[in-house]
Amino acid sequence: MTFTEPLPDEPEIPLVGGDVTEGLVRKGWTVRRPVSPSSARVQRLLEELERRGFDHAPRYLGADNEGREVLTFVPGEVAARPWPTWVGDDRRAESVARLLRRYDDAAEQVGLPAWARAASDPPALASAGPATLIGHRDITPENVVFRDHEAAALIDFDLARPAARVEEVANLLLWWAPWRPERDRQEAVRATDPFARGALLVDANGLDDDGRRRLVPVSREVADRSWHTMKRRADDLGGGWRRMWEDGLGDVILRRRTWLAENEDALAAAVRG
Repeated sequence: MTFTEPLPDEPEIPLVGGDVTEGLVRKGWTVRRPVSPSSARVQRLLEELERRGFDHAPRYLGADNEGREVLTFVPGEVAARPWPTWVGDDRRAESVARLLRRYDDAAEQVGLPAWARAASDPPALASAGPATLIGHRDITPENVVFRDHEAAALIDFDLARPAARVEEVANLLLWWAPWRPERDRQEAVRATDPFARGALLVDANGLDDDGRRRLVPVSREVADRSWHTMKRRADDLGGGWRRMWEDGLGDVILRRRTWLAENEDALAAAVRG
């Protein structure tokens, strides 16, 4: 689909694109993104979400005359690094958990069509069980837009792929609880109690009893898969993936695995409800 350019004279304003997204710009009420291996999947997902009335994500508008993806710009407040102190606010974090629930409800209606498959995980690794939806899988503070101190939209769906709801919540807790060693937390959440915050977010998300029971084992499985997945992306894709790996991401993941194992019983008790 070709985007008819109504904004030829609008300046392009560079945007912060996270660890691996480069060349991201705002032009008027649109965002332009270079095409990536995930583009076709993300385009279809955004179109399906729009069709189902989910208005907490950008809309896909087509491709511009430079071949870039064109999305609607989502106004609001987004965390940059280092994270602002409000990332540690309980009410904001609860609103992210509720937004994730709304997204997963909408994504479950989309189902798991053939185009949703992503060859991003190495084969023969343990999974969290049958996928039921196209998960966002990257609920970082940089990927949540806030308005009036409430999570209003999710952005950056490049890692979206088939998942179970419990995997989505595990990803939420990785960033917003945060379920990781204190040395690897950003200053904004370094003093946050990961047990109390984890319980708060699981309650706000409404994860069912089976999901609560599986949440800690799944978090450990996700960490195991993450090491192999990120290593393969660094080797195969290079760019930002390689930079993160060379900056020590593999060691960060290994420390997270150890922390989850050492705190498994206490974490499970906290989220059991």
